Amino acid sequence: MIDRPDEAPKSPPVPGRLADLLEDLITEIEQARAVPLSNNVMVNQDEFLDQLHMAAEELPEEIRAARWMVRERESYISRTNEKARDVIVKAQDDSARLIAEAQEESARLVSQNYVVQEAVEEANTLVRHAENEARRIRLEAEDYAERHLVEAETVLGELYRYVTEARAELHKALPPTEAPPILE
Repeated sequence: MIDRPDEAPKSPPVPGRLADLLEDLITEIEQARAVPLSNNVMVNQDEFLDQLHMAAEELPEEIRAARWMVRERESYISRTNEKARDVIVKAQDDSARLIAEAQEESARLVSQNYVVQEAVEEANTLVRHAENEARRIRLEAEDYAERHLVEAETVLGELYRYVTEARAELHKALPPTEAPPILE
């Protein structure tokens, strides 16, 4: 059988007994008494349900298997959706926990940064104080050394004058000495 593009695909033929049951149901609905002022019809519910049950029993095994597969697929989809919801809830909980941890870590680092900044400021203050103290001590040491050098210069100046005078004294002409007696 070759399908033509303009024709709808034909469904597989319905087995004989099933086809008869379906034809009976269609005929019953077509011949049913109409409800006044509506499009509804009246049928005997028990007879109609009995015929539907018989038709269902006449369905081929493949159709029953397909119905079972559809129910199983729907059950599987339901279970999968439930698992997906659980995973999403867990992921949301995990992401909320991670965000909270990140915020705590950020606050800790910011706090630690403030501590570091305060330590740096304190260290800078101590360094400036130490530099000022070193400058003061150096200036005092220079003053002390200057005073002692002035004193040493004064002492050395006096010593130099004394040495100069002593040398001058040494180099003065001595009065003639008497000649030593000569023995004859």
